[in-house]
Amino acid sequence: MYDFTVELFFLGRRRPSYQALVVAAGVRPGQRVLDVGCGTGYLSRLVARSVGPHGVVLGIDPSASMLHYTSQKTASTGNCEFQVAAAEALPFPGDHFDVVVSSLVLHHLPEGLRVRALEEMRRVLRPSGALLVAEARNPGHGFSGVLARAHGYDRMAQQVERLDSLAAAAGFGDIRQGEVPPWLRYIVAVKA
Repeated sequence: MYDFTVELFFLGRRRPSYQALVVAAGVRPGQRVLDVGCGTGYLSRLVARSVGPHGVVLGIDPSASMLHYTSQKTASTGNCEFQVAAAEALPFPGDHFDVVVSSLVLHHLPEGLRVRALEEMRRVLRPSGALLVAEARNPGHGFSGVLARAHGYDRMAQQVERLDSLAAAAGFGDIRQGEVPPWLRYIVAVKA
């Protein structure tokens, strides 16, 4: 039901929106990518196509029931793995991933854990590895704005206002910001 609702909310533009995030993250064939808060695995599956058969995508989420659904949905992918874990305590060695992605996750974390989660993402990235974090974007006025207010999406956008400041506080450098209208904004940062 979650995937269906999100697809409707994106007005048929979910795939191009998330594909734009994969491109912004600079995902390339053969890379090892971590998807933090993977949920139903939608972004993980798109990333898996980009890393190809010689790459691997590992998705983590704190919900075992969500990951059960996700594992069934991605069974044929072959290069996706999933496990239960929390963003603020990643069970991986340092310098392990080429890219870390996270979409619509930070607003779920208590404010005091957001920098900690980003520090963990930085820890597991290889030197010069890329981080992409996407969060809700307030679309403003018009039809999109009305839809965002009706759904509560505008409140999600207000919960995590400055992604760049959080990434800087976690030790990331070369922080760039972007938007994927109508619903997403993101940062791409590099582990110095």
